[in-house]
Amino acid sequence: MTSRLMSAAERAQLAMMLEVCAFPKPGNVDRCHDYPDTRLEHFLASTIFARPALEEAASGKGRIGEIIGHAVRQTNVHTGGNTHFGAFILLIPLVYGGGIEGAIKAIATTDVSDAVAFYKAFRLTCVRMNAEDELDVNDPKALDELRERNMTLLDVMHHSAANDMVAREWVNGFILTRRGADILHQIGPGREAIVEMFLTLLATEPDTFIIKKHGRAVAEQTLIKAREVLDGRRVLETFDAECIEAGINPGSIADITIAAIFMALGEGWEWDS
Repeated sequence: MTSRLMSAAERAQLAMMLEVCAFPKPGNVDRCHDYPDTRLEHFLASTIFARPALEEAASGKGRIGEIIGHAVRQTNVHTGGNTHFGAFILLIPLVYGGGIEGAIKAIATTDVSDAVAFYKAFRLTCVRMNAEDELDVNDPKALDELRERNMTLLDVMHHSAANDMVAREWVNGFILTRRGADILHQIGPGREAIVEMFLTLLATEPDTFIIKKHGRAVAEQTLIKAREVLDGRRVLETFDAECIEAGINPGSIADITIAAIFMALGEGWEWDS
């Protein structure tokens, strides 16, 4: 079956699967290495368990915040912890809106109920927040504050965009998602295109998940090393091993990679040629 003939939910599942199976993606779980508490199987299981939420999004009905929450609950049923929270933040509106233009229109209609549902879903994950975040999701008063401010989910993403590149995609019109899809089209089909796209995005700007765990200096050094790989000055496998040993996980770029694969599949990019 060509990607154009797949449903949006199927393309989203395929994008999640292709991202985690592509290798080597420096620092991330893939078919070559796991983390102590999160394995390849956990990611693959989540691609299956997410199907009801993805189909709900594809219907174009319901609230985006609630659907993100449904996706988290449906996939947070194994011992591997959070695997795709950031990816769902991007995939759900893209599936809901049938692409970037539709996603932008859909997220503009979010309201405070979406923000509350999102924060409740956030609490189910082990995703860490930036120290600079004023609205701490773990604060019992956070939901009341969202309601008092009448913050929409788009407002929440604006609030987080400076410190979170996934949230930033909502604010800037999915710029890196679009760039990633374009890179796949330029390179052509196959697993190697995903790895090169991942590296190119990693070399574009510091990964905010790395910043949260290790600080900006480490994220910027990782960016430089990704550029050196692309320039042929550093061996990809060596870079991958260095990231794994140091616990450097470009998780935000992985989330954007999934969204980019989803977009490219809907535009005719082939993964198995």
